Amino acid sequence: MHPERCMSCGTCREVCPHGCDPAQCEACGRCARECPTGAREVLGTDWDVSDLLHEVAKDRAYFDASGGGVTVSGGEPTLQAPFAEAFLTRCRDAGIHGALDTCGACGLDVLLRLAGTSQLVLYDVKEIDPERHRRFTGLDNARILANLDGLARWADTRADPPALWVRTPLVPGATATAENVRGIGRFLADHLGARLVRWELCAFNNLCREQYRRLGREWDFAHEPLMRRGDLDRLLAAARGSGVDPDAVRITGAARMDDGEEVHHGTPGTTG
Repeated sequence: MHPERCMSCGTCREVCPHGCDPAQCEACGRCARECPTGAREVLGTDWDVSDLLHEVAKDRAYFDASGGGVTVSGGEPTLQAPFAEAFLTRCRDAGIHGALDTCGACGLDVLLRLAGTSQLVLYDVKEIDPERHRRFTGLDNARILANLDGLARWADTRADPPALWVRTPLVPGATATAENVRGIGRFLADHLGARLVRWELCAFNNLCREQYRRLGREWDFAHEPLMRRGDLDRLLAAARGSGVDPDAVRITGAARMDDGEEVHHGTPGTTG
């Protein structure tokens, strides 16, 4: 939605079977097709597996040159597990590196099925304290942590398991505390050990403000600036002293200097 373009002409309400009630939206696209100013638009495309594979295979030369590939993310790809599994399987059979990006809030059987078709699993661990996790996300972290442990145990039984990266978003006022980072690190050291190839501390990114605005939603962190480099370095030190292999820990994303200048710690990797 682009509110600045809307003329309040009522066309969208006339053509929508639900009167443009967001709670009943079926994403039929009628409002976007009929909107005279382009204030409404449909984001996303429906694909079948074969067509999507054909589309991504156009970049094979780039994948081969860079060592990259395709990441199935979202949203949450385990919510479309049959499609994700079929697509990742086709990528693997075509020799295209496939990565699964998941928050882990799913059934362990689903997670392992998708991991079995991937060469890399990117696994989010946001907050170690279950009550704080519930406060920030609406759910506690019991299943997420149990599934991560299950994934590591499953990998121990595989001849060629996917590489495992854990990623922790550093959100000021939420996850960006030394206590949280040390707690996550202790869990990773105890349950993953050498299975942990990389632990990314992802610096807070405020660029999604526009996405919230277009959805007509408020975002609690809309006015939060990028974190200072010194604060990120202190969290990096906490992570490296938590018990995991220090060489596996990275900070990615942009930070700000005390004078407001941006400095980049690195570009988040996605495919090994």
